[in-house]
Amino acid sequence: MANDKSTANTIADICIYGFLALFALSIIFPFYNMLLLSFATFEDAAGRSFALLPTSFTLENYMRIFSDAQILSAISISVRNVIFGTAMAMVMTILTSYALSRKNVPGRRAMFYIVIFTMYFSAGLIPWYMVLLNLGFVNNFWVMTVPSALSVFNMILMRNYFLSLPDSLEESARLDGAGEFIIMFRIIVPLSTPIMATIALFYAVGFWNEWWHAMLFLHDPSLAPLALLLRRLVIENSVEFGEAMVHMHRPTLVHNRALQLATVTVATVPILCVYPFLQRYFTKGIMLGAIKA
Repeated sequence: MANDKSTANTIADICIYGFLALFALSIIFPFYNMLLLSFATFEDAAGRSFALLPTSFTLENYMRIFSDAQILSAISISVRNVIFGTAMAMVMTILTSYALSRKNVPGRRAMFYIVIFTMYFSAGLIPWYMVLLNLGFVNNFWVMTVPSALSVFNMILMRNYFLSLPDSLEESARLDGAGEFIIMFRIIVPLSTPIMATIALFYAVGFWNEWWHAMLFLHDPSLAPLALLLRRLVIENSVEFGEAMVHMHRPTLVHNRALQLATVTVATVPILCVYPFLQRYFTKGIMLGAIKA
């Protein structure tokens, strides 16, 4: 009987690991294919749409990207968007979460439900557009950061994490004469590194991939972020934009598909490089932040 259970467990483990391996492969292969074709020559990219093994190598696609003023400007806009947007969003999320997690705040639960209400219901696209229009966000860099400065979902995660901290920490600090800002910045925030890193990653990815507000409100091409240019190049299949880069004043030809994939790689790699440094905080932050208060 024991041998039968051992054999069944072994077969089950093989099936589970085999399924997970196939699932992981289905996720990894598109990135692998994208990376190979982003280095492909014109002839290689023109002859195939996917690759299992590298058959050619050239840096010309990336040289075209980093020699294009429009792409460099878009990368600069996206980097500034991530820096200012993440900083602003983290400050607002910390302040809101801390206030709604304090049990001595009058009307705390009612205010929390009001904030939750905005997560499920909105006035609609047109009223939202008119509000931002009247606030002067047309052709304004801050339209990519201010409207997205507070995510209710992220605020709930951080609030629940604050609630999971022992009340004795706050009580002992108050006995020593500490005020709210001292308690928040010198006790609560330093103890909340996992959730801070997790939510900062969420915000950074969101601001790096920002294109929706830019598409609606930014008519000046010099303010376009990288995600918006990438959308025009790949999703909208902007022939004019692609051909302008393909036939730039360089002697070597590049294929439009390889150029598109090189642009996608440039947009993807920065976030992939950041994630390993925050990965150790990710699981702990999500699990503790998801506990219902």
